Amino acid sequence: MGDEDAIEIPITDIFDLHTIAPRDTKAAVEAYLEEAHRLGLTALRIIHGRGIGVQRETVRSVLSRTPYVVYFGDAPAEAGGWGATIITLTKSES
Repeated sequence: MGDEDAIEIPITDIFDLHTIAPRDTKAAVEAYLEEAHRLGLTALRIIHGRGIGVQRETVRSVLSRTPYVVYFGDAPAEAGGWGATIITLTKSES
């Protein structure tokens, strides 16, 4: 994906993967986490949907190896349940 194909996505505490092609999930989640951490966000929710769990596993694979992720797990039922993952990040140093 070249720079001319880059899509600007505003960084908030919620990232909905329904707009991301499955092949781009890993890179999108890595970039989102990096930018959210840089901005000082500490409580996030990634919506991956329920489906058969492929997106969920990709998201959690990235989370498990990201050093500034303190916690992740299923969102509460009212926030998506197992169709979303809540994340706690450490405070950024900046």
